[in-house]
Amino acid sequence: MQYAALIYDDPTKAPDPESPEGAAIFQRYVELTEQISAEGVNKGGEALYGVDMATSIRIRGGELQITDGPFAETKEHLGGFYLIEADDLDHAIKIASRIPAVETGTVELRPVWDFSE
Repeated sequence: MQYAALIYDDPTKAPDPESPEGAAIFQRYVELTEQISAEGVNKGGEALYGVDMATSIRIRGGELQITDGPFAETKEHLGGFYLIEADDLDHAIKIASRIPAVETGTVELRPVWDFSE
């Protein structure tokens, strides 16, 4: 079964990506991606730009509404995701617990709905 591992963290608490600490965290993501790819469980994923680059759209009363920024104001922002293949939820938890953001933020696991079945 596939799971989306949605990575949430508070960007105001993150080190500058150009700092040695930020570079070390980035390297941990690179290494994790290489590891889970070698294990055959990485099915995709991407890092996302910050919420300052977000555009939210909705239709209300038949009218398209476009706003700059995220859908909801929260301290933790969706920063990226992995799409993983796991035997079951326990296996997915073992994989996701290796994502560096679990130490400072939250990784939300969601099963991917397989419409082919």
